[in-house]
Amino acid sequence: MALRPRPDSKRSWQPGHAPALLAIPLGLIVAVCVVDVLSPPHIHLGPLLVAAPAITVAFAGARVTALMGALAVAAQVLIGVLRGALPTANIQVQIAALIVVSTICVTICVVRDRREQQLHRVRSVAEAAQSVLLQPLPTHTGPLRIAGLYIPAEEEADLGGDLYAAARTADHSTRLLIGDVRGNGLAAINNAALLLGAFRAAAHRQATLPRLAVHLDAAFRWDTSQWRPQTEQDTNEDFATATLLDIPDHDPVVHLITCGHPPPLLLRGSRLIPLTAEASHLPIGFGGVFGITAYEVQTFPFEVGDLLLLYTDGVIEARNADGLFYPFAERAPEWTKDDPDELLRHLQDDLLAHVQGHLDDDAAAVAIRRLAL
Repeated sequence: MALRPRPDSKRSWQPGHAPALLAIPLGLIVAVCVVDVLSPPHIHLGPLLVAAPAITVAFAGARVTALMGALAVAAQVLIGVLRGALPTANIQVQIAALIVVSTICVTICVVRDRREQQLHRVRSVAEAAQSVLLQPLPTHTGPLRIAGLYIPAEEEADLGGDLYAAARTADHSTRLLIGDVRGNGLAAINNAALLLGAFRAAAHRQATLPRLAVHLDAAFRWDTSQWRPQTEQDTNEDFATATLLDIPDHDPVVHLITCGHPPPLLLRGSRLIPLTAEASHLPIGFGGVFGITAYEVQTFPFEVGDLLLLYTDGVIEARNADGLFYPFAERAPEWTKDDPDELLRHLQDDLLAHVQGHLDDDAAAVAIRRLAL
């Protein structure tokens, strides 16, 4: 699902809004011309024309700015002709100054537009990387309807340390992963890509859920420490909290393994049931360090009509200006009758309103509703 529309990378004249803005410099040029011509000879308002191209830079591109500069110069020439002062040094200096300032404004526009084009290309690459790393979840799989939401903490970022993925198995079940990699920046993105790759490579196989958890822990631990000196491998602090789920098509249950991650929430009618596992294992990346070779699977009822919510701590730990956490468990039951897509739209709007549009951490959520076969 789309998180928010991206602004156009160019500020050049666009028919939707530029005419209203262009009225400002155009009105300034007309006003200066009229007042200057009607004023006494010792009053000169021509220098104010320099504001026209300077204002245009703020919302238009190089061509429109150059046009506004040319109009300002023409207006100054017209003032000189009407007042019979065109040959004077004063008018000629004003015209020269307008030409210089207009040229500078156009140059600024050209440089700015080139940088914005470069930024647009970088964003395009980032969006492509996001589509590869954090692939959209399937809207339907077996009897399940699924939707995913990802909100980066940094406004210009597309991907951080939060992640989710789904895989279909041959024995008619759906496996899901939601996780949160420690840290931020490129290191977190790299580790998120590693964990997603390991899940996609193994989740569709017939291995049990505990064996999948062991595989993810081993793959994550090996890749994040293989190039470290032997003396530093035991102090490697790369890890990820995660929840692994397996949802069979023909059995109204959900099997899950929790590795230091917030518990899923089950919405059944107006009731909210946290699926708190009796044994929460260490985060992915720590299992091998402490010799964990087996993971306990918890099983909970997941019936037709039930809605399952997976989320990262960026959702429940989001604070408002008063330092209050986002009341996710209180708000979620209000949307229990919505489709997964609609529920996550409500969540996104409500969460961003709570933090006034500024998240301190990435946030991700997955909504799953079981339908009748």
